[in-house]
Amino acid sequence: MTEPLRVLLADDQTLVRTGFRLILGADGIDVVAEATNGAEAVEAVRRTRPDVVLMDVRMPEMDGLEATRRILAGASGASGASGASGASGASGAADTPNAPDAPRVIILTTFDLDQYVYAALSAGASGFLLKDVTPEQLTAAIRTVRTGDALLAPAITRRLVRRFTRRDSDTAALHRDLAPLTPRELEVLGLLAQGLSNAELAARLHLAETTVKTHVARILAKLRLRDRVQAVIVAYETGLVSAGVHESADPAPAAGRPEREREGEWEGERGLPPGAQPVAFPNHLGR
Repeated sequence: MTEPLRVLLADDQTLVRTGFRLILGADGIDVVAEATNGAEAVEAVRRTRPDVVLMDVRMPEMDGLEATRRILAGASGASGASGASGASGASGAADTPNAPDAPRVIILTTFDLDQYVYAALSAGASGFLLKDVTPEQLTAAIRTVRTGDALLAPAITRRLVRRFTRRDSDTAALHRDLAPLTPRELEVLGLLAQGLSNAELAARLHLAETTVKTHVARILAKLRLRDRVQAVIVAYETGLVSAGVHESADPAPAAGRPEREREGEWEGERGLPPGAQPVAFPNHLGR
């Protein structure tokens, strides 16, 4: 018998935690602990070892961004900035490999185009959810990231990147070196950052789709990335793809299908569970 998913709720609002606990419990998902700030979340992860953490961004004492960094780096005892930590320090955080047994982190936020959200994704979070998410979206998102998939469509991530990415001589030094990648892998990463699916990559490069999947897997392994969301961020922050340069380079929607539907293909490698709907975002954002 498959063991139920184990989730930790980190939010300073009691009503939010209570509501989420009821929703998850009704769907057979265990809430193993609750935290009212980032420090409590880090300690609770060490104690309970959940599969997924639902992490609020803005909390007292230690914010969700710093807590995410510590949890995913497995450095919960390390010293660092607390709640004052902002998004500006996110770039170097992603260079620390995530602990093998680290849980998946989903960021909870009120705003989708939020610099803290972008920083949390850079630090290794698997995606984000708006706090007005439906019960079906919440449970589907948790199950999606637990399987190892990223929650966000890269097109959504690129909107965050275009809004918040900064490249200068200081931050560039903090980014991963792309030297381990072969010329073909660099080409794949660049196209991946533009939002192409595996099928579109295969067509563009005249390769079999299985070969494309192999290239993507090698890119993630070489750069120590968890998923495609981080790959998109790295491609922009290293300068492989420039924010603003490819504004018109998004692949056209497949014939007869709206862009929002096509983007849904990116909700994890295998898609959200049957019947679940991806989180909806205003179409004008970042366009």
